[in-house]
Amino acid sequence: MYGVVALFDAKTEQIIKDIWTELREKSISFYADEVVDRKPHITLASYHDLDKLSFIEHLDDFYENKQEIEISFTSIGSFLNTGILYFSPIVTKHLIEFHENFHIQFRQFNDDPNSMYLPEKWVPHCTLANRLLPDKLVEAYNYCLHRNDTIVGKIQEIGIIEMVNKSNAPIIYSKSLKSLG
Repeated sequence: MYGVVALFDAKTEQIIKDIWTELREKSISFYADEVVDRKPHITLASYHDLDKLSFIEHLDDFYENKQEIEISFTSIGSFLNTGILYFSPIVTKHLIEFHENFHIQFRQFNDDPNSMYLPEKWVPHCTLANRLLPDKLVEAYNYCLHRNDTIVGKIQEIGIIEMVNKSNAPIIYSKSLKSLG
């Protein structure tokens, strides 16, 4: 399996990594430790199989002159019956267009018509914890609810993750976006 992810600026990434560390230190969630070198991200797409060379070539061309996107995390949420807790960004027109344009450009690679990352199904989010039992979900929610004010950052890079196994999902390629200034 493969994922295409939006990666953040260093400051935003560090804030989220710090939360992962704090949740681990409080024995609430070990999400950050489940995958080697996990990076905070928002998933844009997933694929069962991928012609990596062709996809990377398309990705490189498509994002050659695309700019970074400002992003603000203002809320936390959970998917029903999953034990997942996440930061949710403000869903701006720019973020939706960024996601939709990706799927238009890369539609020939779509091999899962039921993917939760497709337009009209996508809930943009950055996972803070997952597979939590109900009491730990409440504990994580209460901790994260008061941990930060709004987090303002940028999506600065697009990466491709290859899920080798449950504990290894390296970024096999990434493309930096143009700086906003």
